[in-house]
Amino acid sequence: MKIEELINKHYNQLNETDLHILKYILNNKSECHKLGINSLAEKCNVSRSSILRLAQKLGFSGYSEFRVFLKWQEQEGGNSDKSQVEILRNDILETLKYIKKKDFSEICKLIHHAQRIFIYGTGTAQLDCAFELQRMFLAVQKYLHVIQAQTELEMVIKDLTLNDLVIIISFSGDTPTIFPAVQSLVAKGIPFISVTNLKNNHLARMTPFNLYANSSSNELSDDTKLNTFASFFIIGEMLFSHYVDYLKQLQNEEKNGEQP
Repeated sequence: MKIEELINKHYNQLNETDLHILKYILNNKSECHKLGINSLAEKCNVSRSSILRLAQKLGFSGYSEFRVFLKWQEQEGGNSDKSQVEILRNDILETLKYIKKKDFSEICKLIHHAQRIFIYGTGTAQLDCAFELQRMFLAVQKYLHVIQAQTELEMVIKDLTLNDLVIIISFSGDTPTIFPAVQSLVAKGIPFISVTNLKNNHLARMTPFNLYANSSSNELSDDTKLNTFASFFIIGEMLFSHYVDYLKQLQNEEKNGEQP
C-alpha cells in the first residue's frame, strides 16, 4: 500500500496538523525517509509527538516503522531515469501487486445485489474503460449502463435509489466539475465505486469502495506529458474476474447448503 492510499483510507481521522505534515512529506519524498523524528518535526514546525501521532493514525506502531515505509516508497518510485517502456512495466507490476493484496469481496457483493449499475468515465480513455467493463459483464448477465456525459450523470442521479450502484472512473480523482454530482450521491446514500490513479485524491475519500490503478507521467523531449493508462484496463478486467469467482463461490455455497 502506498502512502497516498493510506491517506485516503484514514483521511477522516486526520486533522490540520496531520495534513500539514503529510503535505511536506509528499513534496519531499526523497528527503523525509532520511530524517529522524526530531528533524522532521523541525522541518514541519510541529512537535515530535505530532509526528508520532500521525504515524500511529496511519497504522504504524511508531515513527521508526513509518520511516522504513517511506524509504521503501522512495526506492519504489522515481521515473526520471526510466524509459517509457520501463515506466509502463513498473506501473503494471505495481498495479498487480496492489491487486494481490486487495480484498474485492465487498465490491463484488455490491455489484451482485445492485438492481441497476451505471458507469461513468471522466474522459475519453476512461469511457473506453467503461465500455470494456460493460462488454465483459454481459457474459454474467450484469448490464452496466454507460453514462457518456456529465449532464447525463446529473439526470440519472435524480432517479437513483439505494438499490442502484454507480462506478466512476477518473484518472486523477480530482476533476472538480464532477463533485456536485458526487456530493448528491453521498447525500442520497447511493453506493458508488471509485476507480482512480493511486494517489491522494478527493473522489476516493468520498467512498469506502475504492479501486486504484498505478499510473505515472513521463515528460517527452518537447515537454509533453505522457501518462500510462493500461493499468486501468487491468483493474477493470481483474474486477470482472473477481466477480466471476464470487459467483462460483455463491454457487458452491448453495450446493453445499442443499446437501443433507
